[in-house]
Amino acid sequence: MALWRVRATVDDRPGYLSVLTASLALRGVNILTVQVHTTEVGAVDDFLVDAPDTLDEADLIAAVERGRGRDCWVARSEARGLADQPTRVLGLATRLVGDPELAGEVLRATLGADEVTWRPTAAGGHDAVGTTTMLLTDPTGGSYELRRQAPSFTPAEYARAQALVELAAAVARREADRVVLVLPDGAELTVRPATADDLAGVVDLHERCSAQSRQRRYLSGAALPPPARLRRLLEPARGLTLVATTTGSGGAAESVVALANLLGEGDEAEAALLVRDDWQRRGLGTGLLRRLLAHAERAGFAALVLHTQAENTPMVRTVARLGRFAPIERDGSLLTVTVALSARVGDGPVADGTGRPGAAVIGPRRTSTTGGVC
Repeated sequence: MALWRVRATVDDRPGYLSVLTASLALRGVNILTVQVHTTEVGAVDDFLVDAPDTLDEADLIAAVERGRGRDCWVARSEARGLADQPTRVLGLATRLVGDPELAGEVLRATLGADEVTWRPTAAGGHDAVGTTTMLLTDPTGGSYELRRQAPSFTPAEYARAQALVELAAAVARREADRVVLVLPDGAELTVRPATADDLAGVVDLHERCSAQSRQRRYLSGAALPPPARLRRLLEPARGLTLVATTTGSGGAAESVVALANLLGEGDEAEAALLVRDDWQRRGLGTGLLRRLLAHAERAGFAALVLHTQAENTPMVRTVARLGRFAPIERDGSLLTVTVALSARVGDGPVADGTGRPGAAVIGPRRTSTTGGVC
C-alpha cells in the first residue's frame, strides 16, 4: 500500500461526495483523512489515501473522474501527512510565537509552497486564490508571495495563511514594545506588554503595595482586587497593559514592580498606574505613562483620560511632565485629567493641580472604568 494526496472539485450537492468515495473504494483505496474547502465552483475535497501498490497516478485520476470529480490533482505523500491538520497548524503557530521571523518557513510548511517571497510593496488588493500564486498582506508592511506548482490555492488555505501572518506580526509588535527603561537613579527595568502568565506576579505586586497605593489606583477601596478582575486587566479587549519587571540578583525570577493599564472607550483611552511603594518617586510612573500615551496616539485615540484623587499631587505633576495640554475637571475630592493627543506644548496651559491660572477646569466628573492612578 502507498500513501497519496488526492484533491478534486465536486459539485456541492447531496450525495456527490459519497459517489466519489465509492469510486475510490471500488479500487481498494482507503481514505485516511479528508478536508473540505468550500469555493465558488464547488467543494474542493483534499484526501489522504492509502492505495494498493498496483495503482498509479493515472489510475487514481480515473477513479476520481468516474466518481464525478474534476480538476483532479494527485501526488505521492509521506507518513507525516497522517498528522491531524489542525494540530499541525497549531504546532507551526507555536513556532511563530517563539520566533516571528520564521513566518516564511511556517507558511511554506503549512501550504506546501515551493517558494515564499517577502516584498516591501503592498499585496495589491487581491489574494490570487484559485491559482498557484497567493498574495498575503503583511500587517507590519509589505506582502508575502507564495507559489507552488500544484494544486491551486483555496480560500480556506488563504484564510489560514493570512491568520499565521497576522499572528507573526502581533508577536513582532509585542517584542518591539519590550524595552529596558533606565530610571534617573540608574536602575534598569524591563517594560513589556502583559500576558495572562503575569497574573501571579501582578497579584504579588498588589499584595506588596500599601493600602494607600491600592486606594489611589482603584479609588473604590484598598482591598486586593479579585484575580478575575486582574486577569481582565492584563489582556484588555481594546487597549494595552504594561508591566515593569526587575530580575533579582543571582538569576532570581523577575518581579513585577508596576502595572500600567490603557483601556479604550469610544474615542478616548483611560489610563491607570500602580507602582510598588519602594519604586515610587523614581521616575517609573512617568516612563510608563509616556509609553501609554504613545500607544494611545498610534491607536488613533483623541484623548488620554486619567482619574485620580485631588491629594495625589505626585500623579498630577507626572501628567504635567508630559508637556501636553491637560485640563482638569474636579468633582469634590476626585480629579479627571484629560490629555489631548493632538495638541503639544504651546497649545495651551499644562495642568499641575496647584490652582494657578488655567490649571483647572471645573465640571462634572466622568465615570471611571479603571479607577484612579498613583
